[in-house]
Amino acid sequence: MATVDKKVRILCVEDDPQMRTFLLAQLKARGFQTQAVRDGAQAIDLAAIFQPQLVLLDLSLPSLDGLTFLRRLREWSSAPVIVLSAHDEEPVKIKALDLGADDYLTKPFSLNELLARVRVALRRAEETARLRNSVMGGEAQRPSYRCGGEGGLLVDFAHRVVRSGGREVHLTPTEYDLLCELTRHAGKVLTHRELLQRVWGPDYSRENTYLRTFVRHLRRKLEPDPSQPRFLRNELGVGYFVPPPDTEEL
Repeated sequence: MATVDKKVRILCVEDDPQMRTFLLAQLKARGFQTQAVRDGAQAIDLAAIFQPQLVLLDLSLPSLDGLTFLRRLREWSSAPVIVLSAHDEEPVKIKALDLGADDYLTKPFSLNELLARVRVALRRAEETARLRNSVMGGEAQRPSYRCGGEGGLLVDFAHRVVRSGGREVHLTPTEYDLLCELTRHAGKVLTHRELLQRVWGPDYSRENTYLRTFVRHLRRKLEPDPSQPRFLRNELGVGYFVPPPDTEEL
C-alpha cells in the first residue's frame, strides 16, 4: 500500500457518519494526517486551527451548508477542495466550482478514483505554490491578521470578525473586503488601481474617490486617532498598506 508524507493534512467535512469513518480510515491508512467533522460551522473553526492542505467537502451539512463553508474558506485559504456530494445536478456543480471548489465527485464513487483526484489536487497545489514562491515571493495565507498586540487590530478571516482596541468592529461588506485585501498583503503597498479592481471590479479602476471614501470610513472605525493612522497607512500618490503582522504564526 503506497503511503505519503504524513505532514499532508486533509480535513473531511462530512455529515454521514459511515462515510466519515470510511474516509478517516482510508486516508490515515495511506499516511495522511486527517481530521473530520460533520458540522459546517465547526469545520470553519477546525480549518483555522488545523490549516488543511486539502479539504473533502460534503454539501449537505447541518448548521452551515457546504457552499457557505466553501465561500467563507475561500476568503482566507487556497487549499484545494474536492466536493463529495450526492447532488449531481449541473447548477449545483457550477455553483460549487464558481465558489472555489477544485473538483467535484458525485456519490457513490470508488476509493481509487477519490485517491487519484486527491493526488492530482495536491500535485497541482504544490506546483502552484512553487510558481508563486518563484514569481511572486510566496505570500503566506493565514487564518487571521494581528497588528499592535492584544489591543491592536485583529482580522479573523475564518470567522469574519474584526476587532480594534479590544472591541468588535462592525464593517459593511465593502469595508470588510477592502480591509481583507490590505491585510492579506500586509507590509506591501497596493496601488489605488489594484485595490479598486480587486474590491470593486475592473470597471472602477479610475474611481479613486470610492477608495478615499472607504479608507476614511475604515480609519474612523479602526484607528485610535484617524488623523494619525497606525494601521491603514498611505504611500502618497501610490496606494495604501497595513504593517506586517506581529508574528508569522497567528
